Amino acid sequence: MDGAAASTTSPSNSPPPSPPPDLLAKGTMITVSRHYFSEESAKDSHCFHIDIMENMEENYGMFVWPCSIILAEYVWQQRSRFAGKKLVELGAGTSLPGLVAAKIGADVTLTDDLHKPEVLENMRRICNLNKLDCKILGLTWGEWDAPLFELQPDIILGADVFYDSIDFDDLFATVTFLLQNSQGTVFITTYHNRSGHHLIEFLMAKWGLKCLKLLDGFSFIPAQKASSLQGNIQLVEIALDDRTVHQ
Repeated sequence: MDGAAASTTSPSNSPPPSPPPDLLAKGTMITVSRHYFSEESAKDSHCFHIDIMENMEENYGMFVWPCSIILAEYVWQQRSRFAGKKLVELGAGTSLPGLVAAKIGADVTLTDDLHKPEVLENMRRICNLNKLDCKILGLTWGEWDAPLFELQPDIILGADVFYDSIDFDDLFATVTFLLQNSQGTVFITTYHNRSGHHLIEFLMAKWGLKCLKLLDGFSFIPAQKASSLQGNIQLVEIALDDRTVHQ
């Protein structure tokens, strides 16, 4: 990884911005959290940050989950790998990993369920809040809409996308298509290991994919960040299995 790096949500000299007045006027539970990423040895340890607008009253796509924080930290620590790449984040929600990638120079498309316009609108607000020019796309896993065929990413991201087992095959169908649509693409995802990695292994074999890397999500984040997170979170990098492709 690129040196000793860390992310933190602790305060710095300047507070995060207030939510837009039009949202506050509606009486919604809107907050803005600031997520810092920095070199521990740097003089100014809070030089890089992303602001995230969260709505605690809405569905799970409207606030930041631990898997998203860990994946965003991985992107930051591996930033030389992501800079200049075409990247798609699936099930992006509040989009922290994708926004980190965008801020370090990736060409980012943020996607979430086409049938959740409130999540897509929040993604647009968050991009504007951070002055980042990301494409926003409604993309429902397992549905073959025209915009899907135009995506040719170098890297696919997904934080906590293995949440409801009823969606797993649709997710893997979409991931497999994107991997096939662009040579050398890799899918990087963080997930709560609720039922053991054997389920992910079964799905990878079923869809002709292979594991390139498997990490404990807490193995690369700093202690102060780990202390605020809970769960058995793992990070896995997935690619097409060449043996299956050439059969």
